[in-house]
Amino acid sequence: MFSKDTYVRRRAELKKLVGEGVIVLFGNNEAPANYPANGYAPFRQDSTFLYYFGQHRDGLVGVIDVDNDEDILLGDDIDIEDIVWMGFVPSVADLAAEVGITKTAPLAALSQVCCDSVATNGKTTKRPLHFLPPYRFDTKIQIMDLTGIHPSKQKEEASLKLIQAVVKMRATKSAEEIAYIEAACDVGYVMHTTAQLLVKPSITERFVAGQVDGIARSLASGNSFGTIFSQHGEIMHGSPSDSLLEDGRLVLCDAGCELNDYCSDHTRTMPVNGKFSQRQLEIYSIVEACHDYVLEVAKPGVKYQDVHFAVCRLMTERLKELGLMKGDVDEAVRAGAHAMFLPHGLGHMMGMDVHDMEGLGQIYVGFDDETRPNLEQFGTNCLRMGRRLEEGFVVTDEPGIYFIPHLIDLWRKEGHCKEFLNFDKLETYKDFGGIRIEDDLLITSDGCRFLGSKRIPYHPAELEEFMKTDK
Repeated sequence: MFSKDTYVRRRAELKKLVGEGVIVLFGNNEAPANYPANGYAPFRQDSTFLYYFGQHRDGLVGVIDVDNDEDILLGDDIDIEDIVWMGFVPSVADLAAEVGITKTAPLAALSQVCCDSVATNGKTTKRPLHFLPPYRFDTKIQIMDLTGIHPSKQKEEASLKLIQAVVKMRATKSAEEIAYIEAACDVGYVMHTTAQLLVKPSITERFVAGQVDGIARSLASGNSFGTIFSQHGEIMHGSPSDSLLEDGRLVLCDAGCELNDYCSDHTRTMPVNGKFSQRQLEIYSIVEACHDYVLEVAKPGVKYQDVHFAVCRLMTERLKELGLMKGDVDEAVRAGAHAMFLPHGLGHMMGMDVHDMEGLGQIYVGFDDETRPNLEQFGTNCLRMGRRLEEGFVVTDEPGIYFIPHLIDLWRKEGHCKEFLNFDKLETYKDFGGIRIEDDLLITSDGCRFLGSKRIPYHPAELEEFMKTDK
């Protein structure tokens, strides 16, 4: 939690950006896993609520009256029965005071607090009521009770002015926020180096992933997303299975933690037996070069979309050298031929959410009026971040090369990009898997740098030396 002044300052800036009306920011409620008393743990507060109101308790709603320059925290004080089971929790008034708010009300008063800006049948009657796109069903019910807007219409009825204001503020990280992300990255270092030391033939994917998750829960508040750990690295979100790790294969680990409400997100790919084969090394070195190239070209004023395509051109050049691609590099990238190997974007915003603010709408987070997404071309349609970089942005740098058998078969059958792809040679890589290398990148005043005090080993010789069991 930051200082009281931080939250007061943030709410004041939000009022200036939104300009008029009433802003309602819903905190999260407990989410039952399989019956009411058995909730998903640990409780996770809504990130935007945390950003402006700072409190982790469930069942809270923050109201910011722009016109009257008034902030209100709504929620119900817990009773003795809750205290018996969960321990003492400060009153709503005490929670409000911690973040610079003097006015509180019970949750049932929400409609009354917002009464002169409530919408009827989806149309605002008086002052504008601003809310963000909801992602939990109970919040959708709360919004429907307050506004009359059906859950199926709430995403499109959400306040664009509020979305844009929140994105503008949360996109640029303060020094305090960067310090928290750095701390999360340091836990990420322990998570990934533990995996690198554990990996060996004949233990299961699930065992290694479980150790990684245990570190996130021991040294931080938990995972920033479900750990991806799989020998099928060609599956973007491959969950750990009971499969035994096999000598001669690669295994991909994509994992991060959440600490002090801020996230880390790293990926490493390693040989199960601790030694790359020549074919693995050839592909790995391309991903390594693409990953490191971002440090040279990413800086304020440069579109991350342009960084993405610069990486794609480098990847295409190197794949041509191996005989997997052919033809003119620029034409191949324009045609989207590189998406055979890299069907996702170079990275995404990161902060309080591992895909920071994605719930507000990626078109508002990763793009703007100048830079628009290309939703028509395979691969490019998955680019999450394209806008110009600014000092204080935190983005991921995560190039990869994947050999996806079904995609190879489909494009070969359709003749898609056949002038740029060597399908005969691609056939021999169907058992390869996939490689991704990912770190978290801070945009600085004159360039960029990776976050975290230690770098998780990823250069081939360094990684092989680190993984040695006899050193």
